[in-house]
Amino acid sequence: MTVRFHRPMILACAIALSGYPACAEQIEAWRVFVADHSEPVVRAFDLREGKEVDRFALAGAARLHRSQSGRVVYAVQRDANRVQMIGTGIALGDHGDHGDITIEAPALLDAILAGRKPVHLVERDGTVAAFFDDEGIARLVSEHAALEGTEEPRDIASSAPHHGVAIPFGVHLLVTRPHPSDPGALPVGLDLFGPDGAPTGDHAPCPDLHGEAQSGNLVAVACATGLLVVAPGPERPDIRHLPYATGLPEGKTTKLVGGKGLRYFLGNFAARTLVLIDPTQAEESFRPVELPTRVVDFATHPAKPRFALAFTEDGYLHRIDVIAGQIDRSVRLTAPYSMDGHWSDPRPRIAVAGPLIVVSDPLAGHLHVVDTETFEPTGAIAVEGEPFSLVAVGGAGETH
Repeated sequence: MTVRFHRPMILACAIALSGYPACAEQIEAWRVFVADHSEPVVRAFDLREGKEVDRFALAGAARLHRSQSGRVVYAVQRDANRVQMIGTGIALGDHGDHGDITIEAPALLDAILAGRKPVHLVERDGTVAAFFDDEGIARLVSEHAALEGTEEPRDIASSAPHHGVAIPFGVHLLVTRPHPSDPGALPVGLDLFGPDGAPTGDHAPCPDLHGEAQSGNLVAVACATGLLVVAPGPERPDIRHLPYATGLPEGKTTKLVGGKGLRYFLGNFAARTLVLIDPTQAEESFRPVELPTRVVDFATHPAKPRFALAFTEDGYLHRIDVIAGQIDRSVRLTAPYSMDGHWSDPRPRIAVAGPLIVVSDPLAGHLHVVDTETFEPTGAIAVEGEPFSLVAVGGAGETH
């Protein structure tokens, strides 16, 4: 499958100080990295050509996360006790009045975060923190060090092994506090660690903590009672509790994604309900969005801040207008995927690649591609095995 981009390649020339023309080619490039549901492999695809450009053998099946810069993909392998890292080969540079893009071959990096049972990974402002549940330890490394192989990971220990998460926040680190009598239960709050790696004594209660995201300079963490909203403070992060609004259906949020361009969060709440969350509003902070069937996956749209996306078990992809608080477009992509069964069964996932939306279809062995502007399918890419977790990286810029 060949994908047509909206922006053409342009050759622009300017007169340099030497008097000779300096030419820059304007290009747009996008890659999608896809992990198999069961096999220890990640495949990289060029979305312009619709072709696999490389594949990487891992130690185990992985869930993928991308760094904020898009230069690194983190492959979290819960059952193989490690996080491996892939250099995407695409780097974007901001020069104010224009941007540059560098395109190289993707590569499996030497950097590895090893430990027992990694599950949650958070990257913020160039620092990645992987939490190893069976050790109760967060291991941190910078994106730059991962790319260069120049730095050993730094360990921050919580009080006990548990299903936790660590969130970098400037020079501080937010780490979950395990349940005091049952480490197998969900955490009960956040502890703040200082620049020296020691706890500061600050604690924010958050029963049944599960789910975190960032939007702008805010971080949100989901609790049984509402959200913890973390904002920069004069000396340390400011953490406040935002209770769920009355009138919401029975439920709680356990997964969050953060808006780009607009500061908001989108979370699950009930089986057929998502909730739009604006932490800057004193009233109507939570607005429910009802879906036709149970939600399988959801995401915000970095290229179109007004919209979010949700895939439901009837095989439809929906576009949500976050201003209006309702679905405005829907398109059928796959056969139905029931949410009955095990939580880890292979089901579709969503990634956004600028002008394109990509949805994995693990049972059919395809990546479905949808045009962002028309919200119509443009084709499908055949993938070996069961394509599952996926991330997209890329953008537009000048190459000299």
